[in-house]
Amino acid sequence: MSTNREPIGVIGTGYVGLVTAAGFAELGSEVYCVDIDSEKIEGLNNGQIPIWEPGLEELVAKNKDRMHFSTDLGKALEHTRLLFVAVGTPPTYSGDADLSAVNAVVDAMPASEEHALVMKSTVPVGTGETIKRVFAEQNKGFKYVSCPEFLKEGSAIKDFMEPDRVVVGDDGDWAGDAVVELYAPLDAPLVRTDIKSAEMVKLASNAFLATKISFINEIANVCEETGADVVEVARGMGLDDRIGPKFLQAGIGFGGSCFPKDVAALKQLAGNSGYHFQLLNSVIEVNELQKRRVISKLQKHLGKLVDKRIALLGLAFKPNTDDMREASSLVLSSRLQAAGAHVRAYDPVAEEEARKLIRGVSFKASALEAIEGADAVVLVTEWPEFADLDLNEVREAMAGDLLVDGRNFLDPAKVRAAGLLYEGIGRAASGTRQEA
Repeated sequence: MSTNREPIGVIGTGYVGLVTAAGFAELGSEVYCVDIDSEKIEGLNNGQIPIWEPGLEELVAKNKDRMHFSTDLGKALEHTRLLFVAVGTPPTYSGDADLSAVNAVVDAMPASEEHALVMKSTVPVGTGETIKRVFAEQNKGFKYVSCPEFLKEGSAIKDFMEPDRVVVGDDGDWAGDAVVELYAPLDAPLVRTDIKSAEMVKLASNAFLATKISFINEIANVCEETGADVVEVARGMGLDDRIGPKFLQAGIGFGGSCFPKDVAALKQLAGNSGYHFQLLNSVIEVNELQKRRVISKLQKHLGKLVDKRIALLGLAFKPNTDDMREASSLVLSSRLQAAGAHVRAYDPVAEEEARKLIRGVSFKASALEAIEGADAVVLVTEWPEFADLDLNEVREAMAGDLLVDGRNFLDPAKVRAAGLLYEGIGRAASGTRQEA
């Protein structure tokens, strides 16, 4: 890779910051990473990656000579013009984005005509305008660029190196040109636009994908009432290139750090502007109810759940990550315990994170250990290893025979052949049709 590339600073070493830093280092830039968490920085300097993301540890190790980690902003300012901001913007109780970390970064900047802030963090539309106004009032001279991230946890490195598009919102100045230049080797479609439109692209994209998930979940619920199979329905819909097959997997709702937060933020943004975003209210409501429908599936077969032993397979919000933010397992485990059930759980990667958020659950070291003696098993996260479970062994280990497949991940016919009772999401017809 080219070695005469522009050095950059990255503020924040979470998912977005670390992947962005490692990606640009791979492309040949010297990268100065800054974080206020001294323990995290010390770990990174010793090669310890604070998050679980496939391939990230190897990429950081490969480019360690080009990656510099510090709690001191001075070094980044001294060596770079562009400071990528990748700090958290979690939702507040009102649903608005909490911009305190972003504001702290803005306040920490010195007066300089030579520097620019490049916003990777997901922020409400209008944030860039506000930050520019603050810079102007304080005579800081800083430039501002909006460059939203579109990294999916579990495939973030691939998403960085092979993006669907690069969005750059700026005022048509040197800073915007420099960001475009940084991304040039990736040869991705470029959307260069104004700052507000760039901010909106990110929120609108995630809100649309969340809408697609809630839509197919509602179709799944109607399939259950009518006897159709949502997997077949989604297959037929997805072949229409106007619809496409992605995000048409019915299940027990979406979670993670982006969709719930960004949908709520866009709904709130609209509300603050005096517009009632009715569709997004429904998307959120459907998602919340979907997580709870598993309980009624269990009650349908087991009756009251008092003293029933329920095994949860998978806890992370999706496979290939240890992220527990807004994971369906959080709602599920607390609802089950409220109904009097004894909950045991297994996740190959997310147990450490789950223990911080889930109380009263018995964590097991393997799927079979969690299943042992269970009255029912609920597949919550479609980790690949669950596809390899010996279903006959599962049946033998269980006290009951109910398997609720919350992700439509397993083959209903195989589950039934092992003597188990299969309950999917929207799969009333599955297993009744003869295969040709």
